[in-house]
Amino acid sequence: MDISQYLEIFIDESNEHLQNLNTQILNLETDPENMDTINEIFRAAHSLKGMAGTMGYKRMQTLTHDMENVFSEVRNGNIKVTPHMVDILFQCLDALDEYVNNVKESADEGTNENEPLIRQLNAVLDSPEKQKESAPAEPKEKAVETGDARKWLEIKLDSAQQHVIKEATKQGKNVFGLTVTVQESCILKAARAFLVFKAVEELGEIIVSNPSAQDVEDEKFDLDFSLIIVSDGDIETLKAAAANVSEISSVVGEAIVLENMSTKDKYEEVPREPQPQEVPEVTVEQSPAPAVESAAPAMEPAAKTAASKTGDKKQAPGKPVVNRTVRVDIEKLDVLMNLVSELIIAKNSLVSVSNQVQGQNQSVNEQIEYLENVTTNLHESVMKVRMVPIESVVSKFPRMIRDLSKKLDKKMELYMTGEETELDRTVVDEIGDPLMHLLRNSADHGLESAELRVQRGKPAVGSIFLDAYQDGNNVVIEVRDDGNGIDVEAVKSKALERGAVTPEQAANMTDKEIIDLLFLPSFSTAKKVTDVSGRGVGLDVVKSKIEALSGEVEVKSKLGEGSTWTIRLPLTLAIIQALMVVVGGEKYAISLGTIQTIEDIAPEDIRLVQNKEVIHLRGSVIPLIRLSNVLDVESTKSPEEHLMVVIVKKGDKLAGLVIDDMIGQQEIVIKSLGKFIKQCKFISGATILGDGEVALILDANALI
Repeated sequence: MDISQYLEIFIDESNEHLQNLNTQILNLETDPENMDTINEIFRAAHSLKGMAGTMGYKRMQTLTHDMENVFSEVRNGNIKVTPHMVDILFQCLDALDEYVNNVKESADEGTNENEPLIRQLNAVLDSPEKQKESAPAEPKEKAVETGDARKWLEIKLDSAQQHVIKEATKQGKNVFGLTVTVQESCILKAARAFLVFKAVEELGEIIVSNPSAQDVEDEKFDLDFSLIIVSDGDIETLKAAAANVSEISSVVGEAIVLENMSTKDKYEEVPREPQPQEVPEVTVEQSPAPAVESAAPAMEPAAKTAASKTGDKKQAPGKPVVNRTVRVDIEKLDVLMNLVSELIIAKNSLVSVSNQVQGQNQSVNEQIEYLENVTTNLHESVMKVRMVPIESVVSKFPRMIRDLSKKLDKKMELYMTGEETELDRTVVDEIGDPLMHLLRNSADHGLESAELRVQRGKPAVGSIFLDAYQDGNNVVIEVRDDGNGIDVEAVKSKALERGAVTPEQAANMTDKEIIDLLFLPSFSTAKKVTDVSGRGVGLDVVKSKIEALSGEVEVKSKLGEGSTWTIRLPLTLAIIQALMVVVGGEKYAISLGTIQTIEDIAPEDIRLVQNKEVIHLRGSVIPLIRLSNVLDVESTKSPEEHLMVVIVKKGDKLAGLVIDDMIGQQEIVIKSLGKFIKQCKFISGATILGDGEVALILDANALI
């Protein structure tokens, strides 16, 4: 069967289950007796097993099945959760992650059987800590095969059903009764029953079921259901077909004689049962986590044809619709965003034309204002659709810190806040690596050993904090620790040793300038290279990735107390509110998010500090940047005129951009200049104005 159409949903939901398992197993390590956590882990492993089996990934199915067995025993109180067991489970998650990545790359799970892991899981099951053996379960299986299990005898036949059975017997067909019991641990009984119905119908005709087909579909049955079937085959073939469906614990069946069955006289009294070609229908629910198990039946070869008939019948009348989410490919949202961008450019053109027309109609103005409102709201709506919580990225970090704690032999805890903070999906996809590097940096370089921390009067367990919050049009993510902080002298000596700076330069550098050297490529202060750090790959990657996202990264550190790494990112990369300015007769845009105020400065108020122009404004000394010099254009203002200065901010730094004139605020669409124009760091892109002109967008961060 062609499984390619299900690959995307399989990969997405497998990743969600794996992340859920990571989080829950971490919780289990701190609270081994929590039954809610144990049940959640069992459900997630169970869903993964079902998904893998449906897609035909047998190795993945086997591993998750063994994990499920372990949690089944934990859930039943037969074995206890131990640190050793948690370590094995995390290794299993890594193996499952490898399978999913293989599927993502090649649509195949790979050839790794992970036999050592499976042996370790089985060893956990056979461990001496096991309190009770599973032997008592055997009589229960045997009891199923007794006469008590022949529940098809309880079915009452109406006259029409009796007639069908009589006619079938005359034609030489066989009539069988079948009772199917699903496992107690089965989560989606209706889905399993559906597959049994399909498997049986390939070999015969279902005359009646008990409970009714509708009740089976609505899961209104305990663990078993009974069928009466007319077939040309034998009972063993039917039993084997039903038993072949996963999560079926037993199948009992035998040939039946009509005289032994209960009957009803009036056909009208009995609810209509499925005719030979009818099957109970199941819906494939769209939900972010356990739902793929419910999607699994639709992927089975036997059920494939029935999937097209799937309706909403499983939703009982009058019930509210619980889940109304739709998965959308990010590329489709990119196309939508591009169309909105073009609409905004067209709207700006219309505004520009209407401003040039003298004595235009009042109603035209009103319609243009209305169009502006609609396009702005449309832009905001598309942006909201593209926004996702950064939780999807940061939720994997507690596990990483746990592993680093063991690997580095340091005691540490990670505290996270603001996981619900939302960012554009394209930014979230890229932010994972920089954050991982910063956290590893804090764990390896920042935090001291437990012994040294105690000597310094600190708690033995080091703390790493990951905080995210929205600040205006930006999202700020801070990674901080209560470790040693950055040793400026060590960084300086390393820089001198590598020839990154001269002794004269080093002597005049501020602490901040020295710390900024850490962002140089292949710069590392580690004494030895380990698999955690020391190769000089990390902070330069952080800086380049963040700047590629039009963001910035800053460091604050105090020796002996710790460091704070601050990442500031724009909420959106496509459409921004900007201030349009004029420098030397050319139009430029400055993002409104970076602007603090606009000042009128007299020439005599300008001072020189270290031969650089500054102004003193409300208690702050602010350096001036004459854009005409930076952009190499001639200013249209004479030196005697007052200066128009746009005060911009980057973190805690301010600067004054000197402009010639100001046009006003405008919503602009950022267009990339392409890979050929990368020399001018202070130009972050271009925009098309209403009159068709192209204006360059100035990056205030780079200018500062």
